[in-house]
Amino acid sequence: MNTTHTNENLKGIDKLIADAEFNRFSIISAIILIVGCLGGINVGLGGLSSTFQLVATVIPTMATLSFILAVAPMRLLLGTAILATIIDVVFIIINVV
Repeated sequence: MNTTHTNENLKGIDKLIADAEFNRFSIISAIILIVGCLGGINVGLGGLSSTFQLVATVIPTMATLSFILAVAPMRLLLGTAILATIIDVVFIIINVV
């Protein structure tokens, strides 16, 4: 009886999520590095002068880190990490330009 799990029958985003679940610890370390650094840069460039920017940066960043600690499904974790990264990059561009 073959008990190995293969992702050969999955397509598209489901295959990506299954591969992400398999490589969970390497992806989590990259997420911590990227989200943490971008959040810090964002706060340093202008988040402290604007309450809205600070709150809009802190909530998705802390949600991402909380999902990592809670060992949430990778689909949820990747979604919040992408959202936090997009928000951070947008506010960095706004503050620099």
